[in-house]
Amino acid sequence: MSFRDEVYELVSRLPAGKLATYGQLAALCGRPRASRIVGAALLHAPEGLPCHRVIYRDGTLCCDKAFGGKEIQQQMLEAEGVPFLPDGRADLRVCQWEGPEAGFESED
Repeated sequence: MSFRDEVYELVSRLPAGKLATYGQLAALCGRPRASRIVGAALLHAPEGLPCHRVIYRDGTLCCDKAFGGKEIQQQMLEAEGVPFLPDGRADLRVCQWEGPEAGFESED
């Protein structure tokens, strides 16, 4: 399985209301320094993959080019129950995904 396919497999397993970081996904794929490659892979992700659930390690949302902008991504996440801090970052302490071994399965 290619690195890109591994990333897509993990993202497909992200349940609603849970978030992963680019670096977290890279580490889970065995390449902890490849967070930018994860981001590049998600630019070309298959339709229907919940890429909006992948954010930066500090809780910051994706670039303005994806999902129609950060506001749209935030609305999508809020609709899933993701809490946000007063400064606009997602609260990863509450909603960070524990990984595939945690038993979570995607509802998508």
